[in-house]
Amino acid sequence: MSAHQGDNAQDIAVLREGIEAIVLMLSPIVPHVATELWHQLGHSSIEDQAWPQYDESALAQETLELIIQVNGKLRDKILVEASADDDTMRTHALESQKVQAYVEGKEVKKIIVVKGRLVNIVV
Repeated sequence: MSAHQGDNAQDIAVLREGIEAIVLMLSPIVPHVATELWHQLGHSSIEDQAWPQYDESALAQETLELIIQVNGKLRDKILVEASADDDTMRTHALESQKVQAYVEGKEVKKIIVVKGRLVNIVV
């Protein structure tokens, strides 16, 4: 495995962990190939290795990308805290400069919030 310019040690470690997990999961299907790949990664015996485990805490997101629509058309994408409530998402959506261009001088009739996905502003 070669490092690309700009890769830091953490990126390389994450990539290596992913490759090792893939090789372990391939071992029941193609044992000879997986054993060779495992040796190429610098390990000795793949047969003694445990099945890869997942870390559920790694799935938690601190922020998420929220799509902002005006009359059903994509106008902006913003980052908000994953724990943000509907009112906070509405506020951030209306504060977006790109959205302001489409709602300025118009009456906002309705704001539809789909938690964690999008905000649709109807004018």
